[in-house]
This record gives sequence, C-alpha cells and structure tokens, in this order.
Amino acid sequence: MSIPDIVYKAHGTGNDFVVYADPEGIYEPSTEEVVRLTDRHRGIGGDGLLRITRPQFVSDLSEGDVRAAQADDASWFMDYRNADGSLAQMCGNGTRVTALFIRRMCMLTGEAQDDKPLRLATRAGVKILSSLGDDELLGQDVFRVDMGKWAIGPVMGHTVSIPGVEGSARGTYVNMGNPHVVCLIEDGSASYTEALESSQATLPALTTLDLSRKPVVSPVLDEGQNVEFVRIESVDPLTGQGRAFMRVHERGVGETLSCGTGLCATGVTLRALTGISHWTIHVLGGVLDVDVDDESVRLTGSATIVARIELNPQH
Repeated sequence: MSIPDIVYKAHGTGNDFVVYADPEGIYEPSTEEVVRLTDRHRGIGGDGLLRITRPQFVSDLSEGDVRAAQADDASWFMDYRNADGSLAQMCGNGTRVTALFIRRMCMLTGEAQDDKPLRLATRAGVKILSSLGDDELLGQDVFRVDMGKWAIGPVMGHTVSIPGVEGSARGTYVNMGNPHVVCLIEDGSASYTEALESSQATLPALTTLDLSRKPVVSPVLDEGQNVEFVRIESVDPLTGQGRAFMRVHERGVGETLSCGTGLCATGVTLRALTGISHWTIHVLGGVLDVDVDDESVRLTGSATIVARIELNPQH
C-alpha cells in the first residue's frame, strides 16, 4: 500500500480530510486507496485526501510548475484528491488544514517561525496563509488564506436544476482555480429584489433543498463544477458588510459541510450582484469570512486536527 502507517483525520469547518505527510515523496496514493480511505463506512471517512509533500514529488506537475513553486519559496505542496480519487486543482478549506498540520507536526523547523506566513504550493498556484490564532466567532486555529486571482463569467449565465427537485435557478460561473456555478435563491434582507428576480429561482427554500443528487448545469462545463446555493441574510451598506448562508454540492464528493473555494466564489458573485465586498458566510459546518477585491479573494476560517490514526497493515 502506498500510504504511510500513520495518517490523521482533520477538517476545516466540517469539510473533512484524511491527511498525511510525505516529505520524501514515497507515498503517492492510487485512486483505489483514496476511495477506500475516504469511505465513511469501510474506511476513515472524508470529503477528500490531503497528501503534504514537496512540489518535486507530485507526478502530475510539469518541471515548469515545480520550478515556479520553488521560485516562489513554496517548499510544501498540498496534493489534494477528491473522495472519488480524482485530482483537484484547489481546496480552500484544505489549505488551512494543511497549514495547521505543517505547524503542528513541526515540519517548518528551521524554515519559518509560527508568525511567518506560509507559502503553500497547490495545483492552482502558490497560496499564502497567515495564522490568526483563535477567534470568538470563527473558532480555534484560524487561518487567513489569500486565494489569489479569480475570474467571473456572465452574471446568471447558466441554468441549474436538480434531478427530482422541482424548479431551477440561474447561476454565475466563477473560476477559483477550480470551477463553480453560484446560484442566489433567496434574499432574506429584502434589499436585492432585482438580483433575486434575475436569478429566476424557483427551487425550494435553501434549508430544505435536497442536494443528494448532482445538480445539472446548462450550458455544460466539460470539467464539471461545484454548485453553490446561496441566501443573503443581511447587508449593511454603511460598513460594506454582508451576511449570507450557503450550501454546496462538490464535484467528486456530493454535498459537503463547507467548501473554501465555493465560499470564495460565493463572495465574488455576491459582490457582483450587490457591490458588497466583505461577507460573513454561514455553512453547515461553521462560519467563515470572505473578502473580495479586484485582485484576489481572502478566506478566513478555522482548522481542526481530530485524530492520529494507525492503519491496519492489511487495510
């Protein structure tokens, strides 16, 4: 088995992972191993697997990718796999878990101090993470990650439906290094009636929405996508702050309690619809802050290491 004997269970606001360190590059997992370990009934269980290794040990990276990461002072790489074993370009919650794991395992000894931002290589480029300690609202071991550039398609440019669920909604494509389609389906603030009308949302209420089946997006995105369903809770134009609630169906996984890149895509979309750049977003797994500007998105939330696990050699 190309998995070490010791792995860890961790999560970022409920988005959970099997995690392990591979500094020597000898434990690249197979698809079958990822599926087996993340199985919630016969394995450890998780939305995905995080292998923390060096850029030069990631087989799908080009030599140019490796050189770029090293030139950007990123000595560690977050090799993330979805629960179905597929490679993923990016995982916002996974970056925070990775940062906490690296610091807890003392993997940065001699390379950086705890108060120095971590430069973490991913398939979507180098992300910079800062440790903020504990926060009364966001939780313990809070990290802020600069997710970098984003790109948005035509607002409400897609139609989203869910098999077996009555209704549909218009959604907006956002690229956060991985693809998203964000649908505004409710406005509890009653401030953005025009935006809600543009979404043509006829889906059930967000709290009762059945996301057990993969949403259907038209026009089709060939590589698939995560789909976010959002309700605006409140806005304060004087402070430029907004609150929202989001649920997400993640490609290769299903509904998850949280999705970091999905939160960022939601912040980008809400900014386009409302002009508000700073959002506190509630997900099923917790609360996070999203700050959007023309250059980047910053995601702030907690990370938790749950357990150290010794695998059965016959697993």
